[in-house]
Amino acid sequence: MCWGAFHCRRVQGTQSRGQRAVGSLPEAFPRAFSQWGLPKPGHPDVAPAAGMSTKSVHYLKPVALRLPPGILATPSCQRRHTLPASEFRCLTQEDASSVFEIEREAFISVSGMCPLHLDEIQNFLTLCPELSLGWFQEGRLVAFIIGSLWDEERLTQESLTLHRPGGHMAHLHVLAVHRTFRQQGRGSSLLWRYLYHLGGQPAVHRAVLMCEDALVPFYERFGFHRVGPCSVTVGPLTFTELQCSLRGHASMSRNSC
Repeated sequence: MCWGAFHCRRVQGTQSRGQRAVGSLPEAFPRAFSQWGLPKPGHPDVAPAAGMSTKSVHYLKPVALRLPPGILATPSCQRRHTLPASEFRCLTQEDASSVFEIEREAFISVSGMCPLHLDEIQNFLTLCPELSLGWFQEGRLVAFIIGSLWDEERLTQESLTLHRPGGHMAHLHVLAVHRTFRQQGRGSSLLWRYLYHLGGQPAVHRAVLMCEDALVPFYERFGFHRVGPCSVTVGPLTFTELQCSLRGHASMSRNSC
């Protein structure tokens, strides 16, 4: 059930803060000049400052700085392992909890129910992760689509929870965007990329979804067309079924798994 594009209109990743490390200062040593080939104090070429004896002059020996045990080096002293600013990839079991949190907030606040429960999300990400796509920013999930294969011409109540490996139609169950990234066009961008991704899978010929009537124009912009009222109902909610041929989309997937 791709119940709502309004969920894609409405997270900012937190930036990690590097630790500042404090190193110990090199100690002062009175004898260092000989190892550098410099004249020692008292040499005719070295004159002490006025009013100061050579005995009171100390010289610093150059030594390597070493940090105390347990203190991390500064970012400039260690290799940085930064996460990509923006990444599109298929979802995994490890992403299931983040998916459910975004979905629950997006749908519960509007319709009072979720298209997929956590165990159903985990099931689809086990059976057909290649039919999912997540948008990550600095490693944090901000938007996603979950789909499965269907092998009948129209959606039925069974299609809500089943994956039919022999099917040629990708059923888009849910599209949702984290609340702090809505109204930025991210849902549209993700859907375009998802259709490109499906276009790179030879076994998938069409995409299908069901949505409320108010959202039909949104999906029509992506090449979906109405096929009529959907036989599936969820509580008091009724839906329109839409399908899209993938022939008009890229033959090779972009930013796919």
